[in-house]
Amino acid sequence: MNTVKPFGEFFKKMRQKNGLTLRQFCSDHGLDPGNISKIERGLAIPNSHKILERYAILLGIEKDSSDWYEYFDFAAACSGKLPPDVMSDKELVEKLPLVFRTLRGQKMDVSKLDELAELIRRT
Repeated sequence: MNTVKPFGEFFKKMRQKNGLTLRQFCSDHGLDPGNISKIERGLAIPNSHKILERYAILLGIEKDSSDWYEYFDFAAACSGKLPPDVMSDKELVEKLPLVFRTLRGQKMDVSKLDELAELIRRT
């Protein structure tokens, strides 16, 4: 399974939401259709935050909107990383192993789950 596919699908959905074909989008913004096609097909992902932000703006994604965070969360996850805002929260990072165990379906301590839920509510 291609690990960057969800980001590419989201990218394409945002472009199509603006009613643009791939070629129109690239022509309007001076981008290489081959590179954007690779992103949308899940064959590549931009490796710099600056480029990701530029594309987000070109896609019309409003800064700090739910689409903005989803776009960057997909980019981070598909790159095998955690979003920088998550990594900057020491308390949350300490709880990540519980999240990972839960995602794998392993048994967890209910009190730790309650702690994590409270932490998420506060952030």
